[in-house]
Amino acid sequence: MDWTPSQFPGIEIKVLYQNVEAGEMTCLLRWQPGARLPFHMHPEIEQSWVLEGSFSDHDGIARKGEYVWRHSTSMHETYSEEGCTILAIYRKPNIFAKSAGFATRTNVDEKGKLNEAR
Repeated sequence: MDWTPSQFPGIEIKVLYQNVEAGEMTCLLRWQPGARLPFHMHPEIEQSWVLEGSFSDHDGIARKGEYVWRHSTSMHETYSEEGCTILAIYRKPNIFAKSAGFATRTNVDEKGKLNEAR
């Protein structure tokens, strides 16, 4: 199983499990120092375990050995100053804001409700 570049600069992915039809994925993500994941929404719960390094967002910093989960409809942008490797478990793919250039759906209201795709 090899690391492959993700669609985001400085972030590589190693997919451990994926069910495309259901949208489920378990993967390792390796972030280079300074890597950033643009603003996005989690349509379902997301779970992350930090294996090395740290990452941060508006809620704080998650360091090696820490577990973080995001509830459905949570929105944030994530950054890693020092780089990190995390185990991530997704129930559905993230939805990125149109301004990030990676959107598959672009209309999310202030409560996190996804309106029809454009």
